[in-house]
Amino acid sequence: MPRTALLSMDLQLSNLGHVPDDYLPAAVRALETARAAGVPVIHVALQLRPGHVDAHPRNKIFGGLPTHLFTADDPGAAIHPDVAPRGDEIVVHKNRVSAFAGNNLQQILAAQDIDHLVLAGIATGGIVLSTALQAADLDHRVTVLSDACADPDPDLHHTLMTAVLNRRGEVATTKEWAGTLTAVN
Repeated sequence: MPRTALLSMDLQLSNLGHVPDDYLPAAVRALETARAAGVPVIHVALQLRPGHVDAHPRNKIFGGLPTHLFTADDPGAAIHPDVAPRGDEIVVHKNRVSAFAGNNLQQILAAQDIDHLVLAGIATGGIVLSTALQAADLDHRVTVLSDACADPDPDLHHTLMTAVLNRRGEVATTKEWAGTLTAVN
């Protein structure tokens, strides 16, 4: 039977410094909601190779990053302890904006028969948008948790939630989503 999974995306220490201080508790609530309902959680984090040999200089986002950032040795690339993986929760590393980039996330979802993705993460105009669009194109059902996503630009966050993402899937608060969870997925 197809299942739902929560993708907890780019909740890395460096990224949390670019969003409002009240964001982290919302991300924690989303994780707690999923875990309490037995919804699998998959953590997605940006991780580039040492020296950024996998980031072309033409890439506007990654080409200009200092080569010590977002590598396995970068302390700022760690997932924040309040939203860190627990137990057997899967961690997938990506090397571009979308959660699907440079990894086997799609294979993991297929192997787990997961067809509904619930998205939480930073930034709404980055990984959330890119992942939602790609997931919809891959025929996944998509729910974006409006309060468990954040962007350095609050106006962009609002526009994406009310005029873009709601056209590719559902947009709900964590509380609204929790109300739809009746049994272990």
